[in-house]
Amino acid sequence: MPINITMPALSPTMEEGNLAKWLVKEGDKIKSGDVIAEIETDKATMEVEAVDEGTVAKIVVPAGTEGVKVNALIAVLAADGEDVAAAASGAGAPAAAPKAEAAPAASAPAAAPVPTVSAAPVAAPAPAAAADGQRTFASPLARRLAKEAGIDVGALAGSGPHGRVIKKDVEAVVAGGGVAKAAPAAAPAAQPAAAAPAAAKGQSDDAVLKLFEPGSYELVPHDGMRKTIAKRLQESKQTIPHFYVSVDCELDALLALRTQLNDAAPKSKDGAPAYKLSVNDMVIKALALALRDVPDANVSWTDSAMVKHKHADVGVAVSIPGGLITPIIRSAEVKTLSAISNEMKDYGKRAKERKLKPEEYQGGTTAVSNMGMMGVKNFAAVVNPPHATILAVGAGEQRVIVKKGEMAIATVMTVTLSTDHRAVDGALGAELLGAFKTYIENPMGMLV
Repeated sequence: MPINITMPALSPTMEEGNLAKWLVKEGDKIKSGDVIAEIETDKATMEVEAVDEGTVAKIVVPAGTEGVKVNALIAVLAADGEDVAAAASGAGAPAAAPKAEAAPAASAPAAAPVPTVSAAPVAAPAPAAAADGQRTFASPLARRLAKEAGIDVGALAGSGPHGRVIKKDVEAVVAGGGVAKAAPAAAPAAQPAAAAPAAAKGQSDDAVLKLFEPGSYELVPHDGMRKTIAKRLQESKQTIPHFYVSVDCELDALLALRTQLNDAAPKSKDGAPAYKLSVNDMVIKALALALRDVPDANVSWTDSAMVKHKHADVGVAVSIPGGLITPIIRSAEVKTLSAISNEMKDYGKRAKERKLKPEEYQGGTTAVSNMGMMGVKNFAAVVNPPHATILAVGAGEQRVIVKKGEMAIATVMTVTLSTDHRAVDGALGAELLGAFKTYIENPMGMLV
């Protein structure tokens, strides 16, 4: 019997992905472990490995298709000894043992079953009708974007596989001023109730665009990352009661220790240092140690219980094109400053390439958002669940302070702790921030 290859769930929260590239073609023989495709999620591009052996009988979803739902049929594999043509002709029919072609994400429980497609055939997206009566094939995302922009998708020339209209084709037309809007059908069918939200959304967009002169703007459709960021942060501000605590930290002792440690770094034969510590590396360590010292703040909120974490897993916000991602330094309280520094350099590089694995950016117990290097003096960050805290770090700058009744100059950094008030109230947040300040102003404590 043919084996259905389905869109795998590459993380516990993944609902859909873009089939960026096929690394095999119809007729290729594959074995378990072969990389067969690249899937784009909202924050990463991941390789998919085959689970079974056989011959690729039919590729159902072409490369470049966007918005493919998890468990949707994407290809059919003919088992060893099976007739390839017969397997291809039965594409989408029930199979004896349909399997996803990727192992469950590492962050998912080990006992989780491999996702499978249902026995029912997977319906292909309905093609749009072109003006000349021919059928125009378009990805679901391209059709939606065209509808929202009032563009007749049937009038577009597709650049995808087999002339398929994809997202960038619609974006190009929108940027160029659009094409003739689709004419209404002679006898439109009654709209189901489920279509109402989409209509309301379109009216809202139109209401905004009417405020601006035509031709004075361009429309840049939201990509998956921006949609995910918007959804998560909106939910955070709507469902989490935020509370903010700020404190000023003197940095002179930390900066002196950082210079001393960097100067003492071992060097390779070509003169490259084994590590180069940044202020942010030391901030990560200080926050992790503060959570170790104030364990009641190292928590996550659930409706039924408080989750108290045994380690401080510190997420660090990294800006990447189109948004940001938060790779996590696991058990940062027990790692050396050099280990944290080198891990962050690796994460930062791979984050910008969108090569992080889900287990490297999902979860965590707290986060650091540092905008000091951008010259920002102070700000308040938004809590990113399941975290109950996030530390916003401003720039270190020379300020006049008072010591023992006399004015002095010191390098001072303002930090603001945002907390989920359900889990970390004001007094507990102040205690955590006080512990953090102690480590920053007495940095030798991070080395013992």
